[in-house]
Amino acid sequence: MDPIQDIKPYKDTSLAFLLEAQRRGWDIRYFEMHDLYLRDGIAHGHGHDLTVRDDRNSWFTLGDAVDLALGELDAILMRKDPPFDLEYVYATQILELAENNGALVVNRPAAIRNNNEKLAIQRFPECCAPTLVTRLPARIREFLAEQGHIVVKPLDGMGGYQVFVLKLGDPNTTMILEAITESGTRQVMAQRYIPEIREGDKRILVIDGEAYPYALARVPLAGETRGNLAAGGTGKGVALTERDQWIVAQVAPFLREQGLLFVGLDVIGDYLTEINVTSPTCVRELDAIYGDNISAKLFDAIEARL
Repeated sequence: MDPIQDIKPYKDTSLAFLLEAQRRGWDIRYFEMHDLYLRDGIAHGHGHDLTVRDDRNSWFTLGDAVDLALGELDAILMRKDPPFDLEYVYATQILELAENNGALVVNRPAAIRNNNEKLAIQRFPECCAPTLVTRLPARIREFLAEQGHIVVKPLDGMGGYQVFVLKLGDPNTTMILEAITESGTRQVMAQRYIPEIREGDKRILVIDGEAYPYALARVPLAGETRGNLAAGGTGKGVALTERDQWIVAQVAPFLREQGLLFVGLDVIGDYLTEINVTSPTCVRELDAIYGDNISAKLFDAIEARL
């Protein structure tokens, strides 16, 4: 995971998972990206024993240092946030070797690597608003002329970073498209603007192919177009609609096939906009709203595989 000292404990999903593991009597080993290494084809980790607490001021204690072959572990939860760069790819390759040596890795490393969180939705075009992926500003201009109002975003970001909304005739169009495509050298995604964003960008949690019955609708601040909590949005619980459930039904068989045990689907209005497979969040917020323990559902699924 990312450095545990830097998380926001009251809202961090990884901490929720750690607390549940500890409640079940699991021994916890903590590793960051730099702790992973290979020796003669064997994946290793040099980390620490870990104890956690549900305390905003003091939520963890690092114990003894550990250095072990990762295949000796029963389960490994991969909870590193994007950006999904080459270091991330290397980490999935090391964890895939750990998987080959006997560890259950959640989510499966090959599936994380092969399913970009933006591009994966294009396996399900019937669930999506009109979408274009290209590195050419001219092609995005044509799409903008066709749609009139679009959202443009990079393929490797998170938390609403570098998400731009463009209307036909916007004087900043050239500058924005040059910047986000790095002058035509980087692929980006353009989607028709979905006005229902005002009602919230819904995060639907899918555990072992089954959707949690409530979503967290992340509602943008006034004057803002991004609902991401990291961008200042506020979260409210909403029951899944029939359309939400239909989208989950289209996607769930693929998630099961890929070994993606814990996934966050992002839905705006009637449209799927992202399939989050790296480190989906919103567990703590939904637990607080509905008095639930979503982590237990994931750990039930993990334990059923051990």
